[in-house]
Amino acid sequence: MARLNSSFWNRNKFKLSGLLLLLPVYFLYRSLHPSFPAAMAELSLGEFSIVPMPLEDGPPYQHDGEYIKDFMVTFKQGDVTQIRQAYMNIGQTALPLSQMERGDLGILHGSRYGQHVHALAAERFSTGDRLWLTLETWQGNTLVTSWPLPAAWLMR
Repeated sequence: MARLNSSFWNRNKFKLSGLLLLLPVYFLYRSLHPSFPAAMAELSLGEFSIVPMPLEDGPPYQHDGEYIKDFMVTFKQGDVTQIRQAYMNIGQTALPLSQMERGDLGILHGSRYGQHVHALAAERFSTGDRLWLTLETWQGNTLVTSWPLPAAWLMR
């Protein structure tokens, strides 16, 4: 008859295996119920009514050598197909369209239900920084608006 060794591993390996099988259920639940920060204030810009929502509260992160922060932009009013190009950045002033057109970051992309953007930002925010949105319509009109940054972002 075999002699059993009553070690910690032999007594608890079944429980540890069961725990490992439950971890994917936890991560599935977390992915199906994400939590996002509150949306920013709704602003009107020409015929459009726009609401940006940050996708996370963390600081900007580096992507392709530039610092960016992710947003979802919802157009409550106005036809999104009337926009030729739209860019978003975080800083003291809105970046000119000629500078934004050179790269692929900062461009709004998506559908009429929601636009996603990797807004260009500095590594750290300062007190004078704002969230800037620049739109150009097919008629050649350039529209610019901005939102103040939440105070929690400036303390980091």
